[in-house]
Amino acid sequence: MTKKNQFWKGMLLGALAGGAISLLDKQTREAMKENVQKTSSKAAYIVRNPGEITDKVKGTAAKIKTAFEQVSEDISYITDKVEELKELTPQVTDILKETKETFSESDESELLEEVLGEGEKLT
Repeated sequence: MTKKNQFWKGMLLGALAGGAISLLDKQTREAMKENVQKTSSKAAYIVRNPGEITDKVKGTAAKIKTAFEQVSEDISYITDKVEELKELTPQVTDILKETKETFSESDESELLEEVLGEGEKLT
């Protein structure tokens, strides 16, 4: 157990030493200074205005919930339509087969007479 603690202690000390050595570069120091200032000002703002942050988090959570509900409704609708298509497809296939059989069994002249005969009755 002590070896494990020494390992993590060594890792921490190595990271700190590496960070300190990297700060010898002027550009790195300036960038770190800017980042620390931005982060500290944001943290101070959060501490001064916790209600505003809470409201933003609640608003974001509400938007996520609404989007999730909408996606759930859309998925349900699509699932229902797919089921309807699965049920409708055999019916359409049967109708097409019956229509094909009807036209195959009938003679063209008989169909023409039927159509013309019905047309004469309508006039």
